Amino acid sequence: MSEHDRKQDSERRYWERHAAKYDLSLRPLGRPLPRMLELIAEAVSGRARVLEVAAGTGLVTPVLAKAAGAVIATDYAAAMVDRLREKVVATGSTNVECRQADIYELPFEPGSFDAVVAANVLHLVPDLNAALAALIGMLRPGGILVAPTFCHDETRLSWLVSRLLAVTGFPGHRRFTVGSLSAALATAGLVVDRCEAIPGLLPIGYVDGHPRPVGA
Repeated sequence: MSEHDRKQDSERRYWERHAAKYDLSLRPLGRPLPRMLELIAEAVSGRARVLEVAAGTGLVTPVLAKAAGAVIATDYAAAMVDRLREKVVATGSTNVECRQADIYELPFEPGSFDAVVAANVLHLVPDLNAALAALIGMLRPGGILVAPTFCHDETRLSWLVSRLLAVTGFPGHRRFTVGSLSAALATAGLVVDRCEAIPGLLPIGYVDGHPRPVGA
């Protein structure tokens, strides 16, 4: 096993272990979440087919189910998918399919989704460029990528909180500001349609946009 594979396996085990207490761990960071969910609902409203990656235990999934026609919600940790299925059943969402899938190897036809939602995951992926390419590749013409992300370097307080999280073994790979998040998406080929900083202990940068037309 390569060093990359060993590290990825270690990070996957981290999320397997933390699935049971993930919702509880989010409570101190919860201030930006209502606004984030509101913006996500607006972005996917009326979209026929939505892919959610890194769905975790299903914080965002019920919102997508209400706003869109059909949702495929994925996570790469089996324990997270188990919790996700429980949440989907508990909320009575009948238009959601839950699957285990890796963000780099999504088992779907390219260009087959009207929206892709990747909430609070881009700071965790080892290879940001490959992850964004995979996500954008799933979009149909006119599709939208929705990528709200915790921005660990947005404020002095979030900078401190992020360093404390790192001591606990939290597997982050980069610390965004809202500006650097938006710039990363633009560099990956996205035309940013909406960018908003949502305040909190760890602020969330809400960014969505559509793929830049070929040749533009």
